[in-house]
Amino acid sequence: MDHFLYRDGILHAEDVPLPEIARQVGTPFYVYSSATLERHFKLFQEALGWTDHLICFAIKSNSNLAVLKLLGDLGAGMDVVSGGEYRRARAAGVPGDRVVFSGVGKTREEIAYVLEQGIRQFNVESEPELLAISQIAAKLGVSAPIALRVNPDVDAKTHEKIATGKSENKFGIPIARARAVYAQAADLPGIEVIGVDVHIGSQLTDLEPFAQAFAKVRDLTLQLREDGHDIRRLDLGGGLGIPYERSNSAPPLPIEYGKVIEESLGDLGCEIEIEPGRLISGNAGMLVTSVIYLKKGEGRDFLIVDAAMNDLVRPSMYGAYHDIVPVIEAEPGTVAQPYDIVGPVCETGDTFAKARNMVPLAADDLVAFRSAGAYGAVMSSEYNSRPLIPEVLVRGGEFALIRARPSFEEMLARDTIPEWL
Repeated sequence: MDHFLYRDGILHAEDVPLPEIARQVGTPFYVYSSATLERHFKLFQEALGWTDHLICFAIKSNSNLAVLKLLGDLGAGMDVVSGGEYRRARAAGVPGDRVVFSGVGKTREEIAYVLEQGIRQFNVESEPELLAISQIAAKLGVSAPIALRVNPDVDAKTHEKIATGKSENKFGIPIARARAVYAQAADLPGIEVIGVDVHIGSQLTDLEPFAQAFAKVRDLTLQLREDGHDIRRLDLGGGLGIPYERSNSAPPLPIEYGKVIEESLGDLGCEIEIEPGRLISGNAGMLVTSVIYLKKGEGRDFLIVDAAMNDLVRPSMYGAYHDIVPVIEAEPGTVAQPYDIVGPVCETGDTFAKARNMVPLAADDLVAFRSAGAYGAVMSSEYNSRPLIPEVLVRGGEFALIRARPSFEEMLARDTIPEWL
């Protein structure tokens, strides 16, 4: 469920008509619904209400400070994968003891910084990383809480570019070697072993891969306890999918996901961490764009809009589907026709949809891409020297600009021409 609905034929974000935002900030822009973000976070809270838990929002899905503060104020922790994301979490007011540091390539500088500033745990992805954390923590005279990320070799049945739990993926330590690496960790200075971490992929629409991975985590936890490790926290990652295409059957609900966790791991007495991103922020956001031209082609018509692949790269990168709708609702009985919906970037890959049925549109009409709140603005770029587009947050009948569109002068000022040119 989201809070983007038609009222009197006009698409609204909560109580704000989208044309009003477009008039004030220009197109294209991202818009997020506070009510949807809050609702989705609370669904996860309810799903894990049977145990001690922390829901760590995956910042990689949406890193705007206003979004992070909204969720942090609700009690969310943060899952970060870089020093920059760590700084964003802290800048949004989230304390270090609610921040989990994941990622395969943590630098020594990042490790030292978060140890000095405060961290809930490192999710360790390799033996070299474990040794680096030990050396840095010992040098600083602190103890680094860690969970080893184990790779359970489970097929998440998702897009190959967002699968992370198979043996050929770069993530984690093979589960067959986990006991040996935990034994090594226990003997290292500056290391406190506290838990086990697993994450098998993103946009999962079936609970069975989760159940398979959690069964392996359960067996490993029992083995590690027999080995003398105090395993008291299980970080189960994120990955629960959302319905990008509204005609598809709905993915599992958080409450069903919570039941799988309880049935698989509930009797171990561990605190549960999860790291959802997409399911919290995905349907909480839209990309709104204007039609520039309608172009007649050979055997197809093109709808050229002012958003481009640099603003929303998912269709180009993953072949991802987004529901695309007119902001002004068509009259009943209006006949739709197929369009290729494309942007202005000079790449054939700058295509959002092919042969998508849309009601007839004209230049300057507004269209909205649904389910664009995750992996949208965070993955955008200034390719073709196109400015990053604004982000807007709505609450009830008010809205605020939470990231402004930079001017061309600001973009050019970032470059420096050396004196010798």
